[in-house]
Amino acid sequence: MKKIILLYITIISSLYPQTQKLTLQESIELGLNNSKDLRITQSKLKSSDAKVSEVNSMFFPQLKFTANYTRLSDNVPPFEVTTPFSPVPIKISEPVLNNYYLRLSLQQPLFTGLKLLSSKKAADYNFNAAESDYSKEMNETAMNIHSLFWNYYRANEIRNLLKKSLGQIENHLKDTKNYLDNGLTTQNDYLKLQVQYSNTQLQLIEAENNLEVTRAMFNKALGLPLEAKTEIVTDELEVQNINYNSDELIKEAKINRDEIESLSYKLKAAEESIASARSGWFPSVYLSGNYYYSNPNTRFQPLSDKWNDTWDVGVTLSWDVWDWGITSSKTTQAEELSVQTKALLEKLTDNIEIEVYKSYLNLIKSKEKVDVSKLSLNQASENYRITSEKYKEQLATSTDLIDAEISELQAATNLTSSLIEYHLAKVKLHLVIGRRIY
Repeated sequence: MKKIILLYITIISSLYPQTQKLTLQESIELGLNNSKDLRITQSKLKSSDAKVSEVNSMFFPQLKFTANYTRLSDNVPPFEVTTPFSPVPIKISEPVLNNYYLRLSLQQPLFTGLKLLSSKKAADYNFNAAESDYSKEMNETAMNIHSLFWNYYRANEIRNLLKKSLGQIENHLKDTKNYLDNGLTTQNDYLKLQVQYSNTQLQLIEAENNLEVTRAMFNKALGLPLEAKTEIVTDELEVQNINYNSDELIKEAKINRDEIESLSYKLKAAEESIASARSGWFPSVYLSGNYYYSNPNTRFQPLSDKWNDTWDVGVTLSWDVWDWGITSSKTTQAEELSVQTKALLEKLTDNIEIEVYKSYLNLIKSKEKVDVSKLSLNQASENYRITSEKYKEQLATSTDLIDAEISELQAATNLTSSLIEYHLAKVKLHLVIGRRIY
């Protein structure tokens, strides 16, 4: 019997999935773990790390192995020498038609015109830039989750406000029907309330649809199934006094912003690329060594069909005396890339100043909107209370009551939107000054 009950519970649970309740922090952690954009940025970071390893490996000796087999044609004559003392050529060696060649070579760069050193520094700077880009992407992904979380909250609250308003109208309809039956009101007043009830029902249908859409967007951002039963859990929204200084915020942004740090590293990498391009004007020096094991070995004369091993060690100097301006062109390209990156950094700094100041003003504006919305809601609620009491005493018309209900609903909706706008503005300000919001 216990097994049957357990099986029954399991089946019911699978048919009716449990609602997953998520706080803001839990939503951010889940979204960051499942973000596809972060996965792409993380892949770029790993690629930059691999580039650093690639450049570092160029400082060490390169060991190569080569194997070759060559078959000569059968008409190759033997190696003969003719002397003035003998009319008959003297045969030195028979041709070896099957040639086998094994070579193990080692090459160590000694001087490359600072190309390797510059390439290493550039790769390190690009890796640091990729780290900053990854941190920026995490912050932006968290901002997107913040926005979806609060939009979900707003859609849910508006749905609840409409449900509450619909319940109030239902009660008024019952009262009005009693008044109508007792001849205390007109049919027109009753019809006006019915029309308002129908309009509110339509608004509720639209609000519920909007809630499902925002839930679906929220689910996908977190990596959950589209139709997952999720709910958000949050404390009561509070508004704090704003004690920020715009100049201090701009200074903090210039220090903390990942974009500035990333472009600064890219500028350093571009400057190192200039030195790397200029290396073409200098000679390159390599230490090399080779080990040969071949049949026949051409270093043994006369040639014989047998395996012999030899080796050599040497220093090689290579210098492009004239390359038709290739090095000069590469240097110019690297210098112009540095100029472009520097200009982008200056432009980014200017844009960040504007962005921070704009976010600062938006936060102040959203705080003022919350204060005004609270006052409006208090006034609208008191007006509705008085009008409702008057309506019960037949001192107000249904039109007055409908207007009071609409005003209260609109004021409550405005307050909810203002509170969410304030919280998003605050998070946005933290984002643009480079603080972590995850």
